[in-house]
Amino acid sequence: MARRPRRVLSVASECAPLLKTGGLADVVGALPAALAPLGWRSRILMPAYRGLLEQVGRSRRVWRDDDLFGGPAAVRSASYRGLDLLLLDAPHLFDRPGGPYTVDGHDHPDNHVRFAALSWVGARIAMHGTVDRWRPDLVHAHDWQAGLVPSYLAYAGSEVPTLLTIHNIAFQGVFGPDQLDRLRLPTWDFHPEALEYHGLVSTLKAGMVHASRVTTVSPTYAEELATPEFGFGLEGVVASRRDRGEMVGILNGIDTSVWDPATDPHVVPFSASAPGAKAENRRALLAEFGLDEPNGPLAVVVTRLTHQKGVDLLLEALPAFVEAGGAVVVLGSGDAGYEYGLGELAARYPRSVGLRLGYDEPLSHRMYAGGDLVLVPSRFEPCGLTQLYGLRYGALPVVASTGGLRDTVADATPERLADGSATGFAFGDPTQGGAIDAGGLGFALGRAVDLYADRDAWLRLRARAMRAPVDWSTSATRYAELFAELVR
Repeated sequence: MARRPRRVLSVASECAPLLKTGGLADVVGALPAALAPLGWRSRILMPAYRGLLEQVGRSRRVWRDDDLFGGPAAVRSASYRGLDLLLLDAPHLFDRPGGPYTVDGHDHPDNHVRFAALSWVGARIAMHGTVDRWRPDLVHAHDWQAGLVPSYLAYAGSEVPTLLTIHNIAFQGVFGPDQLDRLRLPTWDFHPEALEYHGLVSTLKAGMVHASRVTTVSPTYAEELATPEFGFGLEGVVASRRDRGEMVGILNGIDTSVWDPATDPHVVPFSASAPGAKAENRRALLAEFGLDEPNGPLAVVVTRLTHQKGVDLLLEALPAFVEAGGAVVVLGSGDAGYEYGLGELAARYPRSVGLRLGYDEPLSHRMYAGGDLVLVPSRFEPCGLTQLYGLRYGALPVVASTGGLRDTVADATPERLADGSATGFAFGDPTQGGAIDAGGLGFALGRAVDLYADRDAWLRLRARAMRAPVDWSTSATRYAELFAELVR
């Protein structure tokens, strides 16, 4: 008799292509398909934000609660573009204007309640299942928004194994201890070894303490999180779990069925073996932004405009890049000061710098397809998907040597160019005494400009980059092995 596939309940605040604000959604949406051939079938529990039930179409109720932290709630099962979804329909928490986390640029004031509710429901389903008799063998919780799932299960005495994946430790779900009773958490466990976080409560810390295992999204980031520079006050918890062999870094991948220049409906098709149409995409991107044909490389930037993403470094380094013959196109939104600074740069170089504020998914595809370089000068980057999209589409990454950027981009040193292992340009390597600053970024851009002038060398590097492994196959196998260990 064939063994039934193992069941995973993935709990997250967003999931692509249904709703996306960042890389978390891409991972949550892509991992189930990668795990399915390995014997793991996933259901994704996420909030039914305003309009999502209408977006997915037909659904059926599989769970209900008359009082979920202040109002009635139900979980509705639906299928959407190959994903098996469980949508938490709690209008008092999620049917509201704004984004998943903010409205008019400010956090929803009850975010701690909203995502505690998501975690509570995840724990209930893990323990008791749904009315269609589906119950998971394991729960995979993502980031602080699902951080209380392991805690609720632990306090209930459940033996359902849990895995918590940290996508970005800078966001921790912090609230005051006066909310513990409201969120059905024990006040007796408010101490530094459990719920307390510098006098407050952190849902991410709670999950890190109570989960059966903890992962993060790249091996280098796992090492960085054990240091004060990157741990954001949780480095002690990270080090404790790592030293016990209970925390590892598993690199993210991308959905190569969606991110495939040969089949992408948003671009003129090309591939690593037939790259000729990339030049056509480049010309189209320049025309779309009204830019002149540059003598040097066309760089693209697709990012949140924040300090973490190194936007201030871009503002300082890009003028020299443009003066050296480069051009740049930026897509993003964020801090008003950075938006203004990029607007000033575009006004200063109207035929060499293009700017689009906001986010546009089809445009991002066109930018990777048309760009020669993709710039990712992040001060810290847990994994990063932008550089993986760049590799796939032949936009060579220029990255800070941190986190997953360090793990996925091989710097174009003379040695690596000679042996064929280079895939991009890196700066700020801490092992070589480097710093993530504008000077390092400018030097990396200068190296890219110089190599671009050697057309044969550039095309060889681009061909190698486009063949770099960026899919989920290796990482999904590691997750499947970890899942199997936990359910045993």
